Amino acid sequence: MKIALFGQYYQNSTAEIVQKVVTFLESNAITIAFEASFLASLKEKNIILKEYETYSNYNNLDADFKALISIGGDGTILKAATFVRDKNIPIIGINAGRLGFLATIQFENIETLLQKLLNDDYAISKRTLLSIETTPEYDNFSELDFALNEVTVARKDTTSMITIVTYLNGEYLTSYWADGLIVSTPTGSTGYSLSCGGPVLTPNVESLVITPMAPHNLNARPLVITDDMEIELRISGREEQFLISLDSRISAVSKDTIVRIKKSPFTISIIEFKEESFLNTIRKKLLWGEDKRN
Repeated sequence: MKIALFGQYYQNSTAEIVQKVVTFLESNAITIAFEASFLASLKEKNIILKEYETYSNYNNLDADFKALISIGGDGTILKAATFVRDKNIPIIGINAGRLGFLATIQFENIETLLQKLLNDDYAISKRTLLSIETTPEYDNFSELDFALNEVTVARKDTTSMITIVTYLNGEYLTSYWADGLIVSTPTGSTGYSLSCGGPVLTPNVESLVITPMAPHNLNARPLVITDDMEIELRISGREEQFLISLDSRISAVSKDTIVRIKKSPFTISIIEFKEESFLNTIRKKLLWGEDKRN
């Protein structure tokens, strides 16, 4: 059995987590493959001293891997998804950050839940992705053209609003005057969209959310649509460029660029345990049911 490890060494807790995960996997005779740059950073800090198999891109992973363990926060899982893509290798997130809706496994539960992974005692949550096409085409989106959380268009180098003319399946919806617009998957509904007043969707809902960022027209509200719709955006403003972000990957494009967004033809598999279900996680993270008046 092989398991891939991916992470980013930002938190002080990362070292202890990595050591605990490696010790557990090796004690169960699991072959470990580290993402190459992650292993290099761990060696530089003398956290890992041995040599391990490594991978550096999507092509290095195959069906022999039972899972990819992401060590970090939700942002780390978003980057891990770029290695997995359509390989159907499930991702399991160990939280080394703060607020984690995807990376839900806490340090004290690592060994218990990894044992459940080995025993196949878990569920798979299939997560919708978004893909984009642009006219004209840009090399930045030629390979990594998908997002797990959201696709965002936003103003660049200006405090002025941009106008985002929006079509759904070719039919005019509205023109948003705003700092930008977020098109979110159910997974991303607990991210940037939530911060801008968007609704929370459960992961299995076949819907997307369109959320304006600081809209000038105050009657512009987040809109939930079915995920089989194609969204077309045409942007205008005072500056010559605006920004497109796919999760944490950002590119500047000319303001005459047309952006088309639709559901990707593949999904990302996230491993879930009943102890760390979506409802349990969101209840804890958003403090639902907590009385803080005392």
